[in-house]
Amino acid sequence: MNKVKEKTPLIRRSGFQSLVASLLCIIIGLFIGYIVLLIINPDGAGKAISTIVENFLTYKKPKTQLKYLGSTLVKTAPLIMCSLSVLFAYKAGLFNIGVAGQYVVGAGASLYFALALGMPWYVCLIAAILAGALLGAVSGLLKSFCNVNEVISCIMLNWISLYLVNILLSKVKEPTSPYTVVLSSTNPDAVLPSMGLDSLFSGNQYVTIAIPLSIIAAVLIWVLLEKTKLGYELKATGFNKNAARYCGMKEKKNLVLTMAIAGGLAGMGAALLFLTGFEQWSCTQSAVPPMGFNGIAAAFLGGLNPIGSIFSSYFIQHITVGGAYVDKTMYSAQISDLISSLIIYLCGFVFFFKYALNKRLDLRAEKKTLKAGSAENNEEGGEDK
Repeated sequence: MNKVKEKTPLIRRSGFQSLVASLLCIIIGLFIGYIVLLIINPDGAGKAISTIVENFLTYKKPKTQLKYLGSTLVKTAPLIMCSLSVLFAYKAGLFNIGVAGQYVVGAGASLYFALALGMPWYVCLIAAILAGALLGAVSGLLKSFCNVNEVISCIMLNWISLYLVNILLSKVKEPTSPYTVVLSSTNPDAVLPSMGLDSLFSGNQYVTIAIPLSIIAAVLIWVLLEKTKLGYELKATGFNKNAARYCGMKEKKNLVLTMAIAGGLAGMGAALLFLTGFEQWSCTQSAVPPMGFNGIAAAFLGGLNPIGSIFSSYFIQHITVGGAYVDKTMYSAQISDLISSLIIYLCGFVFFFKYALNKRLDLRAEKKTLKAGSAENNEEGGEDK
């Protein structure tokens, strides 16, 4: 007789536990943020926290709501790519804190190819991916052959990348401002194609194929990690590179490849934003864009799952944009960043929550087994008498 395979209880499933843990982090983070708002100014705390959560829903007209929903989606696409970059490297045992620098070189490559060389959007997109992959591969090579910790090399490369891109893009900036020239008027062919949904988003021309491209990328990364031999080898190398080498896997090649793919994802994320024309690069900025670091938060809030990163990226971008609508006479414009930071900090407890929950479930199952065994022994003893 074939044994019937027992189904894993819902509460035992990793995906369900990650979802519950992430929701718990969000709720606690919002609650702590509300307490902080009460301390700063109790009169407007309730309205401020609701404004951050509502974002574009603070507008009363549906057309205006849809327009600003489109703007939130535009900035969600690059955040999805950055979160995919972080989680992909993490799955292979690497912490890609260099996603910010890889994002920067992706922006630099895409804008230079678009504004200086006059290339079409697909060439600019490929250039951004290759630039990010090249920078990621540098950290991978240093890790594989020189045993340089990827965190250290990535941090150094973040700043090197920023200053090099500032110098490079200063050749295509406006004469009277530090910003690069407007993409749509300089090279319209470099703008990502529209999805034909301008009317749906009330004329928001920045809603492009960047959004579906980022979702497709998330699905492809999930397939690569979970359903392919390459994904298995990359994860195996991350778990134990010595064991991977013993099994015939090329651990050094896998480490370099992992960082190259992660860098390419981040570089693509930058192109998905700057090739919409939604933002212009400032050649005088002295800090790396926060998009890369927000990708770390989105990856962990999404439970290190490519599909979960889509929803976590949207949420983080949603409350970040929502903070812009908070009454500036009562609170600082950075209040949404504070709440995001609280949620990011709490994301570190996602794995602790899952560990504590599983430990409690194991203890409960053990007690139930012991109780059942004791009852069975008592029944056998009664029969012997």
